[in-house]
Amino acid sequence: MSPLALPHRARTFLRAPARWSVVAAIPIVALLPLVLTDYQVTLADNIGIAALVTLGLVLLTGVGGMTSFGQAAFVGIGAYSAAVMATFQPADLPFGLSFFAGSPIAGLVLGLVITLSVAGILGAITLRLSGHYLPLGTIAWGLSLYYLFGTIEAFGGHTGISGIPALSLFGITLDRGEELFRLIWGVVIVAVIVTLNLLDSRPGRAIRALRGGQIMAESMGVDTFRAKMTAFLTAAVFASIAGWLYAHTQRFVAPAPFSLQAGIDYMFMALIGGVGQVWGAVVGAATVVMLKEWLQDLLPHLLGRVGNFEQIVFGLLIVVVMREMSSGLTGRLVEAVRARLPRVSIAPAGADLAAVEPLPRCPMPPRGTTILEARGVTRRFGGLVANDDLSFSVAAGEILAVIGPNGAGKSTLFNQLSCVDAPTSGEIVFRDRRIDGLPSREVAKDGLARTFQHVKLLPTMSALENVALGAHLRGSDGIAAAMLRLDRAEEASLLAEAERQLTRVGLGEYAAAEAGSLALGQQRILEIARALASDPCLLLLDEPAAGLRFREKEALAELLGRLRAEGMAIVLVEHDMDFVMELADRVLVVDFGRQIAEGLPAEIQSNPAVLEAYLGGVE
Repeated sequence: MSPLALPHRARTFLRAPARWSVVAAIPIVALLPLVLTDYQVTLADNIGIAALVTLGLVLLTGVGGMTSFGQAAFVGIGAYSAAVMATFQPADLPFGLSFFAGSPIAGLVLGLVITLSVAGILGAITLRLSGHYLPLGTIAWGLSLYYLFGTIEAFGGHTGISGIPALSLFGITLDRGEELFRLIWGVVIVAVIVTLNLLDSRPGRAIRALRGGQIMAESMGVDTFRAKMTAFLTAAVFASIAGWLYAHTQRFVAPAPFSLQAGIDYMFMALIGGVGQVWGAVVGAATVVMLKEWLQDLLPHLLGRVGNFEQIVFGLLIVVVMREMSSGLTGRLVEAVRARLPRVSIAPAGADLAAVEPLPRCPMPPRGTTILEARGVTRRFGGLVANDDLSFSVAAGEILAVIGPNGAGKSTLFNQLSCVDAPTSGEIVFRDRRIDGLPSREVAKDGLARTFQHVKLLPTMSALENVALGAHLRGSDGIAAAMLRLDRAEEASLLAEAERQLTRVGLGEYAAAEAGSLALGQQRILEIARALASDPCLLLLDEPAAGLRFREKEALAELLGRLRAEGMAIVLVEHDMDFVMELADRVLVVDFGRQIAEGLPAEIQSNPAVLEAYLGGVE
């Protein structure tokens, strides 16, 4: 059954079981303090604060693929801002803040402003790093902020700030454990809802696309740096709010809880709970906090001496979890539940997709108009010349095939045409605009879409959402609309377009399937559907027929023929000569990076240079 055929109420229920878990959590939070002891309530408060910080790491690391050990520093900014506004006299505060002395809300706002400012600067520097340099960078600034807290005399150095009054909000004093419990866990639930809303949106898909590789995401029109900053700043905000709650819960602030060790502990929580699962933040925080309390009491009795033995146990536990349960405790539970439930659509609630109007399309250029032109394109890698003075053009409504032996420079050429790479010399003109050197997302806006030689999909996302990623540039709702769930109309349109493109390429019945579960040939077709969702006028296909069976190749050829008839220009790299010669209008042959022939398929098949260099002399 097509996902669009599911009744609205069924789609609403099946869409996100995590949302029903949020509904279930609300009465639990309201009633749990009535059955817990004071000690247990305090422990639960600590778990909630830790869960809020860890939730940011789930978004940043588990979803966005960016490892950070510096989140504890943002907790410190929130905590010290709360402590300063709660304990400093008006005369001790800077001009403009003295009027708000003693206000916890002012402490929260101040912490958020400072956190966003600091995180914006650190993110602009750190998030441009890659590989192991990124986590090392977060360690560096995490240590710097930790030592800054301890060296500012006004903050009491390493002694800290004490005497923070009980939290009072809107005339209500929250000085009992159960009241703070409901506040803390109410904030956690709101943060979970906001995170779920964000992930279930166009900006959320952009963040999730980061794990599929920046080249793929940028080619889909995603501003990857902006997506990274979104995840980074959201995680920092969660940490800052957790720091504010910590200050008013402990009523004492010192640098130790915001050290690098604390940052590592938060990462432990994310890994143990399930760094890719939203509720993994809560499970991981509860596991680590309670286990630490239990081990700190048990191990000294067992070993006969006092020490930080629980850290040794945590280290061993992380090794075991990463080996046996790489997806964490929550991930293992979700996998077990999914294995016993039928796969269903993840179409969003809030709209009947079958009734959604199609997204507006840009008109195709007039048939025969030159769409793309390469002029003397040369690409050198040191002494290696991958492309040597290549010149050709492709017109609207034309299929140009690029063929050549392995290592001839075809994929290098594709990367330059799509602005993933830039030529050493020469020009590339797309729709009368020189594009060489531009970011690939810029040319995606103008109607250039591509697939990849090695399939680049998000394997744990459904086929429907993978295709919706291709329509990223056709939406405009931002982060705030996503978090507040005000983007439902646009989201319905984007997913409806994804469904149409899946049906168009013959994969409509697989809309709800995880992309990684599809066969290789289906994944290649899925990439074409994703490219078509961007509404292109030029399609670059890198070996689209590889891995397809005979009937699938026939269906692909029929699809490309229809696209050509609509006026779309297509450039394809392919090794299947029968497929190429029956489909292409013109063929360009390259060998050792040089253009050796160009012409009609019949001309290429009889060209002596081609027969010698590529076809092995077969007539």
